[in-house]
Amino acid sequence: MPTPAAESMPRLLQRCCQALDDKKAVELHVLDVSAKSTITSYLIIATATSSPHLKALRTAIEGVLKEENAPIAGVEFSTDSGWLVVDAYEIMVHLFLPEQRGHFRLESLWRDARELDAKKLLATK
Repeated sequence: MPTPAAESMPRLLQRCCQALDDKKAVELHVLDVSAKSTITSYLIIATATSSPHLKALRTAIEGVLKEENAPIAGVEFSTDSGWLVVDAYEIMVHLFLPEQRGHFRLESLWRDARELDAKKLLATK
C-alpha cells in the first residue's frame, strides 16, 4: 500500500482540513484510528450543506492530494447517497450531507479512536 512519508502526514492532514475549512465544510472532525484500523490511520469527517457543496469539498480534497503527490486509492459515491469517501490510504475522508451524517454517526462508531483537535490542525502553518 503506497503511503506518504510519516513526517508528511501532519502536513497532509492540515492541508486537507484547511481545504475543507476554506470551502466552508461544517462539523469538521479528525480521528486518529491508527491503533484501531488496519486500512487507514486517520479519518476526516465533515458535512456539506448541499449536493453541489459535497462535490466542491470532494474536488478540494482531490486537489490537495494531487498537489501533495498523495496517492488516491479510490473515491466512492453515488449521485443520491449524500455520502462520499475519498480513500488516500493513510487518510480517509468521509463527506456527508446532514441527514446522512446523523444517520451513520461515524464518530460514534469510532468513539474509542483518539480525536485530534481540528482547530489546532487549522492553526498550524
